[in-house]
Amino acid sequence: MTSGAAIGRALRPWAFPLVLLGLYEVYARRAAALGSDALAPPSAALKAFVGAALDGSLWEATAFTLGTAALGLLAGAGLGLLLGIALGLSPRAARMGFLSIEVFRPVPSVALIPLAMLMFGFGLRMELAIVAFATFWPMLVLVQAAVRQVEPRLLEVSRMLGLSARERAFKIVLPAIVPRLFVALRLGVAVALVVAVTVEIAANPHGMGYAMMIAQQSFDPALMLAWLGWIGVVGYAVNAAMQRLQGWMARRMGAAA
Repeated sequence: MTSGAAIGRALRPWAFPLVLLGLYEVYARRAAALGSDALAPPSAALKAFVGAALDGSLWEATAFTLGTAALGLLAGAGLGLLLGIALGLSPRAARMGFLSIEVFRPVPSVALIPLAMLMFGFGLRMELAIVAFATFWPMLVLVQAAVRQVEPRLLEVSRMLGLSARERAFKIVLPAIVPRLFVALRLGVAVALVVAVTVEIAANPHGMGYAMMIAQQSFDPALMLAWLGWIGVVGYAVNAAMQRLQGWMARRMGAAA
């Protein structure tokens, strides 16, 4: 009884997606019977997915997109972290940089595609630059806000102890903002993956986004749907991994405390 209830709880989140897939399967098959070739049922997409996995194209495109998103996130979020700490610790610097941040932050990252293509051409560097730009701003804003909420007495004690700005940042501020930092990092991971796929759809002839566009242009709706579903699965897996990492870090910090 207990095991059955546990299985039921585990399967419950999948009920609605499976119902939707079943309804779409029926709809796509009826459309095909009426002569439409614009839609493919999920069963056909599954066959196309297996084919892409067996010929290696699935893994090659996935590795390119994830690698580019990770490198762009590392560059953008890393710079955003450092600058966010600096602006959070220095109200004067925050006031000086306020206008520049508010002017450049709302610029859509995909609007930089023409400029990035002129500077870097097609390929890895162009996509890296756009992903880094997109992930820089949320990390900067969230880290700056987190630093401002650090207990002021901790900073006063660090000044009394004669700690340098660098020591204050890495010994006092950074450990204090770790929980909020993971929220910013999870947001950055999602942004990095979305922007990477978008750039590949729009301009870069590599990765999962480009593979999906090629399937669409080749009038292969089954393969296009397979890529769309796989991108969703990859995004879910990355987010789940970040949640596990956040939980592990919280347990470690609790044990250390």
